[in-house]
Amino acid sequence: MTNEDQGYGAPARSPAGDEVDVVAEDTQPPAAKGGKGKDRGKEKEKKGSFWRELPVLVVVALALALVIKTFVIQAFYIPSESMENTLLTNDRVLVNKLVYHTRDIERGDIVVFSGVDSWDPEIELEEPSNPVAAFGRWLGTAFGVVPGEKDYIKRVIGVPGDKVKCCEKGTGRITVNGVPIDERSYLYPGDDPSDEPFEITVPEGRLWVMGDHRSVSLDSRSHQGDPGGGTIPQDQVIGRAFVIVWPFSRAGVLPIPETFNQAALHAAGALTGQAPLILGFVGAIPVMALRRRLTRPPYELR
Repeated sequence: MTNEDQGYGAPARSPAGDEVDVVAEDTQPPAAKGGKGKDRGKEKEKKGSFWRELPVLVVVALALALVIKTFVIQAFYIPSESMENTLLTNDRVLVNKLVYHTRDIERGDIVVFSGVDSWDPEIELEEPSNPVAAFGRWLGTAFGVVPGEKDYIKRVIGVPGDKVKCCEKGTGRITVNGVPIDERSYLYPGDDPSDEPFEITVPEGRLWVMGDHRSVSLDSRSHQGDPGGGTIPQDQVIGRAFVIVWPFSRAGVLPIPETFNQAALHAAGALTGQAPLILGFVGAIPVMALRRRLTRPPYELR
């Protein structure tokens, strides 16, 4: 008997004698068959979970951003020309809100401060027409995409105790404690240090600030009739602008100009700041000498 007769290797035949193809049955275990379906279900579940968690992630991200904005770093939008060409209209800067907890405000710093209840705004903004618009403005201000109506950005020229004067004879420069400062590195091209003379001794706890674009800046000079003689309170300073972040083509740091690092300026400032204390000691010497003379025993008196 041949293999064909036994049916080994021979094609199957229909009852009518015709050859037919034999299709092998799927030998995959039932568990494997159901595995693909389960995987698809898990993928759908993951996608659904992501969309459910997305609002939570957005809320957490906004909360963290607001915490950082409130206590550490905040972005600010530049709405005017008062700091050109150092800062241009529509620039965005980052402001360090911690730096003045570790050091004093220095001459040459670019600071953002609040002018609430003092300076008038340099730009007029329309009041929001509805609560949604008001919230949108608040959020935009918080993240530095719209300007704050009462926030200002200027350069510190004088700190408490400084005598700031303009202008030096012959050069027209501003002097601080009698030391002339060279502002050509940041002053707007063609501008004079000031188009009006002034002289002030900066009161304790206050600052004399000016814009780099002097011919258009409404700075301390424009507020000399206000309480403080145009100076601003130190406790109204929000922080120091230290870097431009937008547009990318202008990104860069905002250093203190070299002219404010003059040794003579710092020495004069230290002397001016300590003047009340020095005068107090000088005045105390004769008083102490007189007291000692009057309290001597009678036999020591001459």
